[in-house]
Amino acid sequence: MSSEDLPRRRPIAVYAVGEEPDVRFSLANERTALAWVRTALALVAGGVTLTTLATVTAATLVVHFVAIIACCTGGILAAVALWSWRRNERALRLQEPLPAPIPLAWLAGGLVFLSAGLALFAAFSTLDSR
Repeated sequence: MSSEDLPRRRPIAVYAVGEEPDVRFSLANERTALAWVRTALALVAGGVTLTTLATVTAATLVVHFVAIIACCTGGILAAVALWSWRRNERALRLQEPLPAPIPLAWLAGGLVFLSAGLALFAAFSTLDSR
């Protein structure tokens, strides 16, 4: 059986370029993408949990808002994980330097922004209840 008889690996945009990299690097890239997908799934699960929690709190609107942000961020992060995996795999196959990890900075910045906003909300909620 020749290599022409074998089915083509997908996505073709990734596997049709360059040379096959060391399998360890390719598998490490895949593990990293799966870790990002796990993080995305945790964000979506957290958002769903928050919608349930909103029924027992006085700040229903805020909790629903945070739940929407968590679910949307999880969906976007899953797509970005695939995009990053493709970029990194192509770079490995073409023996180019790996691209900068853009999603990490965006996720960290978003979490800092969200946590600061929730801290302010908690502080003002405490002042209002006195």
